[in-house]
Amino acid sequence: QVQLVESGGGLVQAGGSLRLSCAASGTFFTINVMGWSRQAPGKQRELVASITSGGTTNYADSVKGRFTISRDNTKKTVYLQMNSLKPEDTAVYYCNYRIVGQNYWGQGTQVTVSS
Repeated sequence: QVQLVESGGGLVQAGGSLRLSCAASGTFFTINVMGWSRQAPGKQRELVASITSGGTTNYADSVKGRFTISRDNTKKTVYLQMNSLKPEDTAVYYCNYRIVGQNYWGQGTQVTVSS
């Protein structure tokens, strides 16, 4: 079992920045993919960014050039630096940890961007 705890959400004005963190605990496999997804009211959850244990990253087109995902394997933590935030980035952001055959989610953290 893996537990994920997110932090760093909040309210910010358009154009501002936030940094999300997600700390993992429990049985943590060396080879894994961690990432962030988000879900806005009335919309499906969508992948925002992911990063493999080797450092390969993937971003949704809507956040490319504004968001940066990174990780610290020694701390079992993944980060999402969000710059130039837009009102359409408003959503609950969920941390995700994935290995072969298993997929874990955090409880989510609210990000609200005011115009």
